[in-house]
Amino acid sequence: MARPKVTVVGAGFVGATTAQRIVEKNLADVVLTDIVEGLPQGKALDMMESAPVEGFDAKISGTNDYAETKDSNLIVITAGLARKPGMSRDDLLQQNAQIVRDIVTEVAKHSPKALILVVTNPLDVMVYLTWKKSGFETKRVFGMAGALDSARYSYFISEELQCKPSEVDAMVLGGHGDEMVPVPEHTKAKGKPITELLKRDRIEAINQRTRDGGAEIVKHLKTGSAFYAPSSCVVRMVENILKEKGEIIPSCAYCTGQFGIKDIYCGVPVRFDRSGVKEIVEITLTSEEKKALQTSAEHVRENVAKLSL
Repeated sequence: MARPKVTVVGAGFVGATTAQRIVEKNLADVVLTDIVEGLPQGKALDMMESAPVEGFDAKISGTNDYAETKDSNLIVITAGLARKPGMSRDDLLQQNAQIVRDIVTEVAKHSPKALILVVTNPLDVMVYLTWKKSGFETKRVFGMAGALDSARYSYFISEELQCKPSEVDAMVLGGHGDEMVPVPEHTKAKGKPITELLKRDRIEAINQRTRDGGAEIVKHLKTGSAFYAPSSCVVRMVENILKEKGEIIPSCAYCTGQFGIKDIYCGVPVRFDRSGVKEIVEITLTSEEKKALQTSAEHVRENVAKLSL
């Protein structure tokens, strides 16, 4: 049986690390593409030379030509400008919109049956733009953000409770920005809701650190932004799609009335299969959380309105 084909657009830190993790897990053959001549070719060759050591059989090739991405099953878009200290994700809106427009035109032409997973910030707006520009069904276009926000939430909670990160199962919904919505009632540590384990003020402090999670890393790095955790979360989604594992992963998906949100992309609990978004899972939220989620979706809608689609 032929191995699936995944194209990763952008050979920077997020894209290259994503490509590396995909081939090391033998999930798919990868085409790594970038506008910088030689960059994806060099990184792909370097990764292939690790195959004898890491023991993977998947192939990775680098290219500057979108023709080589033809008939991909899945496209992962990571290309775009990264934040600098003091910048919000929304500050990247217009510049990254033009980058994403150009990419989507090419990948949709060469892989008209593909799924598209967007990672470029501001995430939710870029997913909406990708959907509009590609002309694909909404279920075939989605974004990675909630998985990352939830991973950060899990780690911060594990630090607070002095337990293993793997013992925390966290849930963060909403847009990937200051309006994101951590959901403590659906976040568990060792099987217990964190509302039973932590005081409210500590939960709120962790919630805020999660909202600021990307900025905290940008502040340390000074140039560039996070890529290890983002790439892990992209690959978790890729694996769920290709292997149809059925996990519920907070992801940016098109809402058609779920949680009172309609006709916009927003971070919600999602199950994937090889066709893309299989279903949006409507979990029970408090009235406060539901209102916050709707506010977050409206913020996405306001930013979408700033684009010329």
